[in-house]
Amino acid sequence: MLDFNRILQNEETLDPENWDDMRRLSHQMVDDMMDYLQHIRQAPVWRKPTELAKANLKKDLPTAPEDPSSIYEGFKSDILPFTKGNIHPRFWAWVQGTGTPLAVLAELLAATMNPNVAIGDHAAMYVDQQVIDWCKQMLGYPAEASGILVSGGSIANITALIVARNAYQVKLRKEGLHAVPGQMVLYASSETHSCNVKAAEVMGLGSNAVRKVRVNGQFQMDMDDLRQRIAEDRAAGLHPFCVVGNAGTVNTGAIDPLAEIAAICEAEKLWFHVDGAFGALAKLVPEYEAALKPIEQADSLAFDLHKWMYMPYEVGCFLVKNAEMHRSAFASQPSYLLSHERGLAAGPDPYGNYGMELSRGFKSLKVWMSLKEHGIEKFRRLIRQNIAQTFYLESLIKKAPLLELAAPVTMNIACFRFKPNEGMDTEALNHLNKEILMRLHEQGLSAPSSTVIGGSYYIRMANVNHRSRKDDFEALVADTLRLGAEIMES
Repeated sequence: MLDFNRILQNEETLDPENWDDMRRLSHQMVDDMMDYLQHIRQAPVWRKPTELAKANLKKDLPTAPEDPSSIYEGFKSDILPFTKGNIHPRFWAWVQGTGTPLAVLAELLAATMNPNVAIGDHAAMYVDQQVIDWCKQMLGYPAEASGILVSGGSIANITALIVARNAYQVKLRKEGLHAVPGQMVLYASSETHSCNVKAAEVMGLGSNAVRKVRVNGQFQMDMDDLRQRIAEDRAAGLHPFCVVGNAGTVNTGAIDPLAEIAAICEAEKLWFHVDGAFGALAKLVPEYEAALKPIEQADSLAFDLHKWMYMPYEVGCFLVKNAEMHRSAFASQPSYLLSHERGLAAGPDPYGNYGMELSRGFKSLKVWMSLKEHGIEKFRRLIRQNIAQTFYLESLIKKAPLLELAAPVTMNIACFRFKPNEGMDTEALNHLNKEILMRLHEQGLSAPSSTVIGGSYYIRMANVNHRSRKDDFEALVADTLRLGAEIMES
């Protein structure tokens, strides 16, 4: 049995015994991190963690207290030097954002408040609502639309597909897939992000339920193939329910013919979802507004604010036109989560009625503060700048006889390879370009990533970096050519 009296005579807390020492340490942390951000350009893009650092990060569970200053020194020696590098001006791997200094401080403020933004009448709930309203305004969604902030595009897409599935047959939520006597299927291009396939698996539809529609020479969904597949599936007694259009594919940045997809969905009575993980925000740029305006016709939209809005990880967004369908797909209020007319349990409709998560951090604060700090016009200019930089990189590649593009640049992604002569076979070329990429990383020069298109390995540059400058792309081309030559000579 617990000795309650003895325990309660020696009550403890996790607050510091000496607040002045903690204050001094916190000031040092902020100063160090601001210095780190200010001088990040002088650092290598990436450094491989040392064996000592990895060994220190494999030690057993601590049992005794350690001085906070000593813990911070361990962070500076074993963690900070070996960051992924995505805040560096020459980081262009995958599609990963960079963050800003004020947003760093916003994370500090949010963590200090530490609210669970799921239920209750408190300020964080209203900040979340305001950020969602701003997202609707940015993307041209109606004020009465619904939405929720999530961890990122993967969860935003699965949330969308759950709503789309349940909109097809409301009984699905209670009865499961047995409510539909036959296979439900959805359509996406062969260039669609794998998270949409994973969503179908998690939802119990299976990966075979995702029809991979072929793409044209510009890597856009082929409309004739889409129509044919829908017709074939209906003839086979299957149940088409959704088409996923891409507002910027992850491989090449291609934008599917969204207006044509919208028309097909309307004619076929299908849910139209847009995966705009990064590319949807190009709608802010005048040159892309027309191509992306059909986003406004979509039933739902997924996109990330930690990509092309440069927010720190993690924050994505899901928007849906039909607020009632959104709520009905997730609403559940057990007795321990009841809303009240007054008191803390009053306030906005709990977010548990709009998604899977009941534990939700205050991720909207960094978005709220960043949008207020810079205003949407500056974000518009920076997105436009990233696109211009990518077209500039394309021009440099075209001028280099030993470099080859996988496809014309359409937005902010460029895929290219070093191709020294026509006689080298695909396997050798793939090995050569993989070696170039690894040396770019190991030497801390730059951090693009890679992809395979048509069986060929390409170096892939995806630019959502507000710190990049024109000369960074010149350096990428020069370093690629130099390393390619060195490898060929060795």
